[in-house]
This record gives sequence, structure tokens and C-alpha cells, in this order.
Amino acid sequence: MTSEVLNMRPSVEDLETGIDDRKMVAADMSACLSDSYLLMAKTQGYHWNVVGPLFHSIHVLTEEHYENMFPAIDELAERIRALGYPAPSSITEMISLSGLEESAEIPTTENMVKNLVSDHEKVARRFRDAAQRAGDAGDVVTEDMLTARIAFHEKAIWMLNALLSS
Repeated sequence: MTSEVLNMRPSVEDLETGIDDRKMVAADMSACLSDSYLLMAKTQGYHWNVVGPLFHSIHVLTEEHYENMFPAIDELAERIRALGYPAPSSITEMISLSGLEESAEIPTTENMVKNLVSDHEKVARRFRDAAQRAGDAGDVVTEDMLTARIAFHEKAIWMLNALLSS
């Protein structure tokens, strides 16, 4: 009995919720989730390794950012499940779905901030495209969720760019 109960995998569920193309919306959401997860991990890695005169400011800001992204990632994954599709569940899968790039080296503090600005810009663009497609498909819940996340990423861009101003 126990092995039968535990021998289950998530599968695609056929739901009738009025969303025109759940598969497309779920695929977009999987890409958004993957970008978010990798950006969160990069932000936390930079948080641990930042140095220099702006250490405290950048350390605190990056902590605020990754702490904001972690619960948002869970909400994105749960939305994918609510659409009837399995969410990405491995780092390998997320890397393949993400539009963000990883670096093997720890960058300078200036390049950390520049990389985060660039990644937040990419994420905001991807979320905006996905929100538009979700809205076109009649999925106002996903559209609203992504719109809220765009606001976070745009604010992060502003704050990080302010650190680069001389």
C-alpha cells in the first residue's frame, strides 16, 4: 500500500478554467520561474562575496532582493501546478529554460551590480512578454502575478543602477 501511494508523479491535468492556451502559459511560467530561481541564487552568491566601501549597502540590498524572490518563486511554481502542469524541479531543467547566464568566476563588485541590473532587465522583459500572452489567453491571474513581479524587478533595477551612479 505505501509503495503505491508513494509511486506517483505529477502529470498534465485537463482543466476547464477558461484559459485558452494553458500549455503556453505554463511554459512561459516555467521559464519565468527558472529565471527567477537562477537570479535569486546569483543574487545570494553576490551577497556572500561582495567587498569594498559599498559592502554594507550592497550586502543589505542583495539580501532584501533574494529574500523577496524566494517566496515569489514558490508562488510561480504553484501557479504552474494550478494551470495543470508540473513545475520545473531540477537545476539542470531550470538552466535550460532560463535566459540568464552563469559565470564561473566571482566578478568585481562593480560587475556584480552590473550583472544584476542586466539580469533584472532580462527578467522584467520576459515577465512582461509572458504577462501579455497570459492576458491574451484569458489568464488574468497569471497576468496579475507577473505584473506584480515586474514591479519588483523594475525597482531592483532602479536601486542597483543608483549604486553605479557617480
